[in-house]
Amino acid sequence: MAIQVEHEIHTRRRGRNMGVGLLLLAFIGLVFGLTVVKVLQLGDLRSFETFDHVVRPQILPENMETPAPTPEVSN
Repeated sequence: MAIQVEHEIHTRRRGRNMGVGLLLLAFIGLVFGLTVVKVLQLGDLRSFETFDHVVRPQILPENMETPAPTPEVSN
């Protein structure tokens, strides 16, 4: 009688593990795809910053200051 390296139960488990792995990869792909679509639809970053539903005066348009020009570096 020949010695079997791999028992029959291992082949069944391998099949189940592959199925679970494929489902996990599909779920990760779905979440990644939804995240990419959500980020691409944001458009203006300021709308993303205000998504927490808390009024922050520093990001309101009337409180926004134009940034001061940076001095040129002379060598």
